[in-house]
Amino acid sequence: MFKRIVCDPGILGGKPTIKGTRISVELLLELLANNWTHEEIMENYPHIKKDDILAALEYSLSLLKDEHIYIIPEKAIA
Repeated sequence: MFKRIVCDPGILGGKPTIKGTRISVELLLELLANNWTHEEIMENYPHIKKDDILAALEYSLSLLKDEHIYIIPEKAIA
C-alpha cells in the first residue's frame, strides 16, 4: 500500500521511514509542523522527493483517520 514508507527493525528501531533512507515519517511531520516548506525540506535533504513528503502525510493520515479521540474534562480526572 505504501511503496515509499518502510518499517525495518534495524533502522531507527523500526520507526516508519522513507524507503532507502534513515529519514523518519516523524521527522518530516515535525519539519512541516515547524513551517518548513516542501522545497526547504528537499533542499536540506536532497535525497527526499516531493512524493516522499506526500507519502509521509498519506501514511500518517491512514493511521489517524479511523481513530476516535475523546476529550475528558479535567474535573473527571481529579
